[in-house]
Amino acid sequence: MLRSVKGIKDILPDQAAQWHHIETVARTLATHYGFSEIRIPIFEFTELYARSIGGATDIVEKEMYTFPDRDGSSLTLRPEGTAGVVRAVLEHKLLDSPTTRKLFYLGPMFRHERPQAGRYRQFHQFGVEALGIEDPLIDVEIISLLWQFFSTLGLKDLTLHMNSIGTLDDREGYVRKLKGYLSSKLDSLCGNCQRRFTANPLRILDCKVPLCHETTQEAPILIDDLSEQSRIHFQAVLEGLSALEIPYIINHRLVRGLDYYTRTTFEITSPHLGAQSTIGAGGRYDGLVQVLQGPATPAIGFAVGLERVSLLIPENTSHAQIPLFFVAGFGETGKPAAFKLLHTLRQAGIRADTDHKGNTLKALLRTADKLKADYSIILGDDEVRSEHVILRNMQTKNQDTVHFKEITQRIHRGL
Repeated sequence: MLRSVKGIKDILPDQAAQWHHIETVARTLATHYGFSEIRIPIFEFTELYARSIGGATDIVEKEMYTFPDRDGSSLTLRPEGTAGVVRAVLEHKLLDSPTTRKLFYLGPMFRHERPQAGRYRQFHQFGVEALGIEDPLIDVEIISLLWQFFSTLGLKDLTLHMNSIGTLDDREGYVRKLKGYLSSKLDSLCGNCQRRFTANPLRILDCKVPLCHETTQEAPILIDDLSEQSRIHFQAVLEGLSALEIPYIINHRLVRGLDYYTRTTFEITSPHLGAQSTIGAGGRYDGLVQVLQGPATPAIGFAVGLERVSLLIPENTSHAQIPLFFVAGFGETGKPAAFKLLHTLRQAGIRADTDHKGNTLKALLRTADKLKADYSIILGDDEVRSEHVILRNMQTKNQDTVHFKEITQRIHRGL
């Protein structure tokens, strides 16, 4: 028997309602916050990700799905959404219009990671990007959207972690201090962090290996090296969060290792996911547009892993569901009449289904139960002769007789 690729998860019919709910909340809230949807390609030229994410990262070195096109060019399945959004913004000159500076996306991403709970090789993200705005209030707006998204879904016990990594100039002095602190402790770091010491030392602070975490306990704190301008920006963000009564903690280990990241970084974690505790994260990337050959442009965004979110939604969460009417047609004249009625109901915007294999009322009602139909419309030869149908409530088992011509109006009136 053929099976799916390791690390790929099917979203089955009984899970689809939850996913529709998550995606509807994402689209609704993003729209309420003034964001417009953008749909970017599943794959791009590999150069886009090599430039934007950075060649020294695990994503580019180990995790990207890269393949040659027939013309010899190198293509990559998108491992994240920000680079593609920025590429689209520059290519289509969207920065010229203030109405298109706030964008959101939903869709699958691809990374060759070690599969575990909430972590897959094809996974889905909801993300937003705001470009061209330096005001710290846009940072607050982005974080409040993320917080409200989780709150609307009913997620509990969440923690918002905040930090500022300053500007590239701020970090130059700090990185020297950090490397000086770590230089005598290299043997206490994992292999990845020993490599990061030269290429990406900030990421050592974010390493989850216990030995590395312990080694960096007394490391210098980046916030202490912020310039006055960066300090004012971060304080304004924190004051904005407090004004909106969004709780947070300062996490000095929350960093981004690439040069184009600046100032605000944040993530939201849950204690209910084990090692993969982060469910949403983001920050400022004021240098990325220039890296991709655009003008100097401040920008900020976040991304949410929807697989992890789906694991945290309370089991008793109800999802708005359109009532299902099951048309139970049987008999020589009843079955074709029922099929015509099925078509009429669907044209009238009513969710309706049947079982073409069922030939007896008992079998048909059994199928209606399996489909969790709200109502059954029973139509046999006797009902055809009387020009009436039997409308049966599948929960209460109460039933009523309704004329053919009145069934759609009766349903639209709320029965």
